[in-house]
Amino acid sequence: METPGRSPERHAPRTDHAVGSPATTAPGRLRASWQRSHDYGVPADEVQPVFAGTSEQESLFVECGREVLADLHRTLAAEPVSLMLTDADGLVINRLSGDVELLRALDRVHLAPGFSYAERDAGTNGLGLALADRQPSLVRAEEHYSLSLSGYTCAAAPVLDPLSGRLEGSVNLTTWSRSSHELLLALAQSAASSTAALMLARAHGRRGRPAPRGTVFRVEPPRLEPGSGRLDDLSGAWRDSLAQAAAALAAEHVLVVVGEPGSGRTTLAAQAQRSRRGRDRILAASVPEPHDVGAWLALWTPELAKADTSVVVRDVDALPAWAAERLVTMFAAGTPVAVTVEQYADLPAAIGARPHAVVQVPALRERPDDVLPLAHHVARRVRGREVPLSPAAAAALRAYAWPGNVRELAEVVRDAVVRVDVVDVQHLPPHVLSSPGRRLSRIESFERDEIVRVLTTPGITMADAASRLGMSRATVYRKVAQYDIRVPRHP
Repeated sequence: METPGRSPERHAPRTDHAVGSPATTAPGRLRASWQRSHDYGVPADEVQPVFAGTSEQESLFVECGREVLADLHRTLAAEPVSLMLTDADGLVINRLSGDVELLRALDRVHLAPGFSYAERDAGTNGLGLALADRQPSLVRAEEHYSLSLSGYTCAAAPVLDPLSGRLEGSVNLTTWSRSSHELLLALAQSAASSTAALMLARAHGRRGRPAPRGTVFRVEPPRLEPGSGRLDDLSGAWRDSLAQAAAALAAEHVLVVVGEPGSGRTTLAAQAQRSRRGRDRILAASVPEPHDVGAWLALWTPELAKADTSVVVRDVDALPAWAAERLVTMFAAGTPVAVTVEQYADLPAAIGARPHAVVQVPALRERPDDVLPLAHHVARRVRGREVPLSPAAAAALRAYAWPGNVRELAEVVRDAVVRVDVVDVQHLPPHVLSSPGRRLSRIESFERDEIVRVLTTPGITMADAASRLGMSRATVYRKVAQYDIRVPRHP
């Protein structure tokens, strides 16, 4: 399947600029970034907004970065420069500029607090490249992957924790591409260094970094889908639900997808919309934190006005009633709308008042035939190629009940395939090979994990396992039964 985006071979970034210093972005890094952007499916024409919300919790990095940028802003208040602080995932935390025109222009390309400008979301840009390579980066005009950013020049420098070396975020300076930018990268590097130095000085009373927020609002370009993407070889139960969903959308009903979290509700809704209107953009949104609801609602108006747009809203049962009422009024007649809830009884009344159809997504434990196709699909997305599962590993994955559904399966497979080229039972987490039927204490979990680790050693016998564990064979058998440990053997 051809992924939307500019081909890096046919549209190589301009390299006729002078490379002023070793810290300046080199053409090789730009080409690699463009290739990644193409592989991610980033649209070439404009940045599709990914809104992750703001955060009320401030880490030591955010505290120090705000102070450093505030001081720098006082010096550059009359200059057409925007100063930004981002977290390690590319989320813009704050933005300072004295140029109103520049701020309005940056709002139009969503380079604003609460939005993600990671390379995966926005393509090649200064802060995204700085975070991806952990190096100071300058991206000029048409060196940006998205054409909508060609009017800007961005310089960014990563900020590392001075004690642990962990990537905390970046300092980003953005100006018009027509403006002078000879000192832009030097200023970004200086601000990043000052932030790290201030963090070191205050490290004694340090506070932890905020927990990841996750995506709240994302625009999925045509042929890309939220969730695990499109699979055509899933079980009859999945295909039946998909057919029901497509029929509901064809009747111009609001599609209400009901099921357990992580079961694939959003993916099913998106696939149904793709089957009906394959060229649509999909606005995929989760319910934000309470203090972000106003900003979240404001994002819908400009996006819904664009042609060929479909909507998926996840977990609307967590949306305040007043916000649900506001949201429903924004949806124009004929706009394909799908929402997900865990239980139909919790559907907001404002949404339930519109003509709608309900489709149930079975939990993964109810469709075991989907486990291996999904596992192979996740592996291909992570590694870019097939990653074999041993017969024993495949049997273990099929036998597990997956209380976390597809989301849990994806996490287990992702953790395994990044470490090995062939997944066997010893590469699976112990809980996948055990079903004790009750919550284990920390000591019991440690004991269970150690027994599983030893029993999954290739070629081990029960006598060898007992010797390594310092137990009798009878005790090992008793513990295996106690924790309901199942380690499939190779045929």
